[in-house]
Amino acid sequence: MLVFYKERLAFLAVPKTGSTAYHSALRERADFVVTGPPDLKHAPVRRYDRFFQNIFRKMYDTEMEIMAVVREPIDWLGSWYRFRSRDDRVGHPHSTRDISFDDFVQAYMKSPRPDFADVGSQSQFFRTRSNGFGASHVFKYENQDKILNFLQDRLNMQINLQQENVSPRRELALSLETERKFRKRHDAEFICHDAAL
Repeated sequence: MLVFYKERLAFLAVPKTGSTAYHSALRERADFVVTGPPDLKHAPVRRYDRFFQNIFRKMYDTEMEIMAVVREPIDWLGSWYRFRSRDDRVGHPHSTRDISFDDFVQAYMKSPRPDFADVGSQSQFFRTRSNGFGASHVFKYENQDKILNFLQDRLNMQINLQQENVSPRRELALSLETERKFRKRHDAEFICHDAAL
C-alpha cells in the first residue's frame, strides 16, 4: 500500500497485479508505505477504510481516493499458480509444483479450498463496508499505459517500472468444462474486471 497525502491518493495492492514493481518505483515518493506484513501490504478496501482511511478522516478531516489494479480472473489464478510453483515452495502446503493448472482451478472452486488454492478473491478485495468508501480508480492489469499515465499525471512525475517478483513459466491449460464452471461460479470476478478501466 502506498499513500500520497498531498495528492489525496491511496494505491492499494491487490496481490498478483504488479504491485511490487509499483512499490519499488514509488516508495521514495510516497508519504506512507506499507510493505508488510502481507495482511497490511495487501489490505483490501474494507480494511483500508476501517483503519487507514479513518486516520485521515479523524486527524486531517480528509479522505484519500483509492486506486487499485484488477487482473483478468483466469490470468490472476494463473499468476498465483505459477508463483506457488517456485523452487522455494517445494514441500510447502502451498506448493503447486506437482499439479496441473486445471487441478488448481478445480481446487479453487472447492469449499473449503485446500491450502495451495486458497488465494482469496479480487472481487472480495473491493468490497466496501456498509458505510464505507470504495475504490475511485480501478484499472485493468493489462492496461499498463492507463495505469502509468494516471499515476504520472496525478503525481507529476516520470515513473520507470522494473519487472519484479517474476514467477516461473508453466502451462496454463484449462479444460472447457473447468473454465465454464469457473466462469459460472465466480462471475463476480469477471464483473469486477469488466468494470475496471
